Amino acid sequence: MLLYVAFLVAWASTFGFGQAEVASWDSTYVAAVYEHRVILNPDPHIPLSRLDALQHMRKNLAVYEEQAALAARQGAQIVVFPEDGLQGFNFSRLSISGYLETIPDPQEDTWNPCMEPGRFNNTEVQQQLSCMARRHNLYVVANMADVQPCPLKTEPTSSCPTDGRWQFNANVVFRSDGLLVARYHKQNLYFEEAFDTPPQPEIISFETPFAGRFGLITCFDILFYEPKVTLLERGVRQLIFPTAWMNQLPLLDTIQFQRAFSLGADVTLLAANIRSDRLIMTGSGIYTPFAATYHHAQTGDPEEGRLLVARIPVLGVAAEYGRVKETATDSGYCHHDDAPLPSSTFTSTMMYDPFKFALLNGTEGNLMVCDGAFCCRLQFQRSPQSKSDELYALGAFAGTHRVNGRYAVQVCAVVRCAGSEASSCGQEVEEAETKLDFVLEGGFGSKYVYPSVLVSRYILEQPEHVEKNTDGRVTMKHSNTTGGLVTACLYGRLYHLDNE
Repeated sequence: MLLYVAFLVAWASTFGFGQAEVASWDSTYVAAVYEHRVILNPDPHIPLSRLDALQHMRKNLAVYEEQAALAARQGAQIVVFPEDGLQGFNFSRLSISGYLETIPDPQEDTWNPCMEPGRFNNTEVQQQLSCMARRHNLYVVANMADVQPCPLKTEPTSSCPTDGRWQFNANVVFRSDGLLVARYHKQNLYFEEAFDTPPQPEIISFETPFAGRFGLITCFDILFYEPKVTLLERGVRQLIFPTAWMNQLPLLDTIQFQRAFSLGADVTLLAANIRSDRLIMTGSGIYTPFAATYHHAQTGDPEEGRLLVARIPVLGVAAEYGRVKETATDSGYCHHDDAPLPSSTFTSTMMYDPFKFALLNGTEGNLMVCDGAFCCRLQFQRSPQSKSDELYALGAFAGTHRVNGRYAVQVCAVVRCAGSEASSCGQEVEEAETKLDFVLEGGFGSKYVYPSVLVSRYILEQPEHVEKNTDGRVTMKHSNTTGGLVTACLYGRLYHLDNE
């Protein structure tokens, strides 16, 4: 499935953006991301020699070469490859040793590996990526395994790992002439035994002549404050996101949260994922606050890679064209004479968290669900053609998520339940036939709220209207969905409470 939402003046006007503003998108560039079916090491726990590890990685690099050439032929100026795309997963700290290369810090060393291959030892992968960028005249972003001496120049000896070296999950960026221009070490690891967390968060960005500044994050980073929010606070509005993300409906499917982050943060996101049926990995895209080009494999699709290419606008430092409007005035949604009363609630588990739920009864309604002091409100109307026996619920959760990561959230979500029993609400559902017009609102304790609408068969919808009020209320309005609603969500992150 490849969907493209074009830039249309009429569409932009729906969101309150006139022709003058649309016409000011006078600077664009062509970006590419590649969802890669990685060629795996069949036994990643057994150490390989450097020669054997290189032989393995060159199989994946050969695929990268083909895709970079294809992207360049389509006019791409930058191509992004996914996390773990060269070596795969599930290595131990010892068994990944043959795959490690020392990546120089481009802030200290000016180095073009393609032109100076003999300058550093054991840098064959960097040389090939550099020559790839140079050969196809485009920026190349890839993820690889980095080893650094210990201590680092800026760190005391006491911070060293016990084996005396740092091993990092790293992103590298090569300029179109092959120059290494950026290196980023992943901050938020996800059960990665082979790698270390950097002693200090790295806030890494790089400049391009065609689109200005890009920031670097990797996979699990997208859920946390560092380095993501610091990049945003420094004015970076274009982020590059190599990932190896396992889908988790109903709230954190890959494309669902990629889109939600782009909308909620008012940024461009270039997201490249791994393709693996066994690991439930798929979902990549090129997202701006205005449009999305994305791919999400369906059950039964061939397990293969997918290149996405799109022309998109350059975003400036100021949030001039943000889709999410912030206002100090009352929108009026959910605050009229028939304001919702607290509904009859039940508790059911969603994403390992105990959500408070209320069922959507009838063809239309106005209800409210609270988890403690955090409340979610919903106005809804089912379309006349909707399937009547599909059960839906409004859910609210405020607290610390503690499974496969620890982070504080406030979430309002409308979900299709998996069955006809209330206990099925919160389970994974891929398909639905019921179309809902709705207004969803929550009173959040954070400005970091990410909106999403996901309909049947992994299709994203652009909310008609999202508004953030200065009092913390966030409202999302949507109607006329193209398919049955799977999830409508306002996903709030309370970064300041993560460690409490």
